[in-house]
Amino acid sequence: MDTMRGALERAKMLVGMEVDEESALPPPEEQSFFDDINRHCTLNTTQRLYGFAICLAAGLTCTFLSMLVFFNPVKFGVAFTLGNLMALGSTAFLIGPKRQFDMMLDSVRIYATAIYIASIIIALFCAIYVRKLLTLVAIILEFGALIWYSLSYIPFARSIVSKVMTSCFDTDF
Repeated sequence: MDTMRGALERAKMLVGMEVDEESALPPPEEQSFFDDINRHCTLNTTQRLYGFAICLAAGLTCTFLSMLVFFNPVKFGVAFTLGNLMALGSTAFLIGPKRQFDMMLDSVRIYATAIYIASIIIALFCAIYVRKLLTLVAIILEFGALIWYSLSYIPFARSIVSKVMTSCFDTDF
């Protein structure tokens, strides 16, 4: 039974969950907003996995369904952006909202996060107010920012992609 418990503890650490949540809380005077959320919204492992799966499935479904309304920029922009936000939020179920926020603001990916969030806001603004070709440009920007943001979580992925793109498009005529 101890080996199962040890394996479960290692699996929790692997996905970023805290093993001993009671001892991990800072003193009450040092708690932040996210510490308060984590303390009041504790989920067990099964609930976290269900929340992650449901939120990710809803986000991917919304993103893929946006392709059905591709020629209507307003509906496409809203559905695509909502799908991206839900898929992004799904990881907060696995690692918690505080750690998700801390990882997004890490020095390695702070610029990717800022560009991604700005592109989401621009895409929604264009979809709701502008409603034309600029919406499609904003969605392309959002998709590119999503890829760059996602690559920031894979070690050396951004540098490899940068080198490949440079070698592909660096030609002399």
